[in-house]
Amino acid sequence: MLNYPAQLDQIFHALADPTRRAVVERLGGQPLAVGELAKPFALSLPAILQHLQILEASGLVRTEKVGRSRICRLEPAALEAVESWVAGRRSHWQRQFDRLGEYLQATSDEEDQPGSPI
Repeated sequence: MLNYPAQLDQIFHALADPTRRAVVERLGGQPLAVGELAKPFALSLPAILQHLQILEASGLVRTEKVGRSRICRLEPAALEAVESWVAGRRSHWQRQFDRLGEYLQATSDEEDQPGSPI
């Protein structure tokens, strides 16, 4: 089994839920108080708080108490781990596709040669 950082697992777990992805999207524009963040969702405030706990545990969201409000902020640095992982996979598969393209081109060139058995 491959050994990825535990934070990466937590981030993917957090992003696996559509409500949490929507929360991340909303926080992408600006920090919001929990009450404001919860408004468009048809969920109870305790349910939103549970989602926020998972997002905080993954490092995607940070909350802080400001006066009587709890302000939520997106932590873009946490997304860099995901971006790095995806870029590594993309690079690997791009090399594989390049090799496949070279192989197909070479076999196509061989078939085009006069006297080819095909």
